[in-house]
Order: sequence, then structure tokens, then C-alpha cells
Amino acid sequence: MQILDAQKENKIVPLFRLGFRVFFLGGALFSCLAMLVWLLSLRGMALLPGVSNPIWWHAHEMIFGFGLAIIAGFVLTAMQNWTGIPGVRGWPLALVSGLWLLPRLLMPLRGELNDLVIVLDLLWLPLVAGFLARPVIQVKQWRNLFFAPLLMFMMLLNALSYYAAFSHNWLLAERVFTTAVLAIAALITVMGGRVIPFFTARATGTDKPEAIPALEKLALGSIWLATLGWLMLPRTSLFNGLLTLVLVIAAVTHFVRLSRWNNKLTKDIPLLWVLHIGYLFVPLGLLAMAAAILNWGITVSLASHWLTAGAMGTVILGMIARVSLGHSGRPLELKKPMVIAFMLVIIAGLVRALLPMLAPGLTRMAYDVSALAWVMAFGLFCRIYWPILTQPRADGRPG
Repeated sequence: MQILDAQKENKIVPLFRLGFRVFFLGGALFSCLAMLVWLLSLRGMALLPGVSNPIWWHAHEMIFGFGLAIIAGFVLTAMQNWTGIPGVRGWPLALVSGLWLLPRLLMPLRGELNDLVIVLDLLWLPLVAGFLARPVIQVKQWRNLFFAPLLMFMMLLNALSYYAAFSHNWLLAERVFTTAVLAIAALITVMGGRVIPFFTARATGTDKPEAIPALEKLALGSIWLATLGWLMLPRTSLFNGLLTLVLVIAAVTHFVRLSRWNNKLTKDIPLLWVLHIGYLFVPLGLLAMAAAILNWGITVSLASHWLTAGAMGTVILGMIARVSLGHSGRPLELKKPMVIAFMLVIIAGLVRALLPMLAPGLTRMAYDVSALAWVMAFGLFCRIYWPILTQPRADGRPG
């Protein structure tokens, strides 16, 4: 932790003392509301009066609204530890989080084609990228600089999603959203490889498995290659075959990677098994994406939910539960309702991705059960972590 002026720190509203606070809480609250609105919209309620395409809204907001908010909170917090330079706080953090929030609130009323909504939504990610790049460049820690161009890449995908909505090009929209999902899955594998085996070794008193350089390069290289390939390759039989091969290689290597992280030792430690199960959704999702591109009885939309409702939801809930405790000066001890929340988010992912594959006639029920499980899971997080994220650190230190 950084040595900061205590009086200056105490003048900052606790919610804006570090990125994880406002973005974890805001992202989780927003995901509950957005999922509930989506569920009720499927039931015919007019809760999105300004939105011309509710399906586009659901995909966009869960990826660029919820998912990237959590990523922003995580990297803005972690960058402080990585570089040794105090993270963004106070009014700059309030500004960027406000720029994230405004499009979320305005879009249901003004629509996805409103100029103000689009401009605001394209502003906040470059600001986050700038906040990240500055300390990395200052200390020349080039390993972590890739987060800045990654966020700019996500901003470009966001812009393309708005262009697709403007031009009513729904095939482009699906390609853009799927690329963004694969990019988030790839980021999960990058960060998961850094923290999951470390957390597991420390909590179980075992040695951290030594990484196999060739496996790491093949696993990470293939998933990033699949991400770019999904965006850029033409949809011909030749390129579809190549993309399928890359997806299968990525799935197999990430399954092997996960199998080396002492999974069996985590069964009694919820903060660990939730991350291991969440990571397992990644190779399963990559295999589903490979099947979808070959039209093997599964749509791209359904396949992508292995990575969104499954991997993204489960890993995010596990990580924000752990990071929020550690960075608020509290012991890594879960309250029992959070274990229930972990189970609920896993159920949400499995029901949404698996049930329509096994029983297509139960697809509508899968939507309902999955959405309600998601709302309950992240609702429990908000209820338990509200005082943790909105009050000063328990140990009195800054952050």
C-alpha cells in the first residue's frame, strides 16, 4: 500500500478512494438491474422505451456496461500494487465512473442511436486507459502496459457495435459482441494464470506449480489469435476450419493449464473453487464456439453464453468478493450467503448455456431461471459488500 497524506485521504468519499470500490459496486448493481429489465422485457413489459433493438441492448450492456466496469475497477486497483504509484482516486475517479454511468442511465430512455449516449460511452474507456498507462510508463513496467491498448481495442469494438446498430447490420453486431466476449475470456485467462495458482498455493500451503513456457505461449497465443480471427476472418469454409482449429487448440491447452493448478485441494475453500469452476467455463465455451462456427447444432449466441453467463459471471463474482475484502483491510473470510451467491452464479451459467442445448423446448425457462439466479447472486454481493465498499478500510489505511 502507498504512503499517502492521511488528512487528504480522509477528505475523499470512501467510494472514490480506489477504483475497485465504485466500479465493483456500480457494476454489480447495474448487472442486477439490467438483467431484471431484460427478463421483464422478454415478458412483454415496455421498460426500454428508447431502445430500438432490446437484444442489442442486452448484449451491449452486459459486455460493455457490466463486464468492462469490473475490469476497469480491477486494473485501476491492481496497477497501484504493480507499479508502486498511488492509483487514481477522488474527483478523477468520480469523473470516469460518472462517464460510465451516464450512458447506462440514458440509453433506455434515449436509445442506442442517441449522439449523447454514444459520445459519453466512447469517452470513459480511453480515460481509464490513460490512467493505467501513465504509472506503467513512469516506472517502465512494460509487462503491464498491454492493458491500455486492450482497453482501446474494446473501445473500438464498442464503436463498431454502435455502427452496427446505426446501420442495422445485425451480423456485424453479433461478430463484434462475440469478439468482445472472446477478448474478455482471453483477459480472464491472462489474469487467471497470474492469480489462481498463486491464491491456491497460498491458501492450501502447497507449492505453486511451475508454469510450462510452451504451454503458456500456446494457450494464451491461441485464444488471442481466435479473438482476432473471429473479428477479421471472412466466413468461408476454409477460414472457418482454421478458426475452429485455433479454438480447439485454445480449449485443450486451457483445460490442461487449469488441471495443473491443484483443483482437488480447493473443494473446502469457496474463494478458490469459484475461480477454478469459473475458469473451467472458458475451455468449455471455446469448444462450444468451435461447434457453433461449424453449425454443429448450436448457435453462436448460445455458445457465447458459456463465456458470458458462465466464465465472466463466475470469475467476476469470485474475484470481486476476494479483492474487495483484501483491499478494504479485511480478512479473507466469506459470509455464508456469499457461498450461496457463488452457487447461484454457477447455476445461472449452466442453466443458460446447457439447458437449451439439452432441451430446446425449455429455452424460455432457461432464460428465466438463469436471469433470476444471476440477479440473486449479484444482489447478495451488493447487500453484503455495500458497507465494505462504501466505508473506509477496516485497518484505517488509505485505499
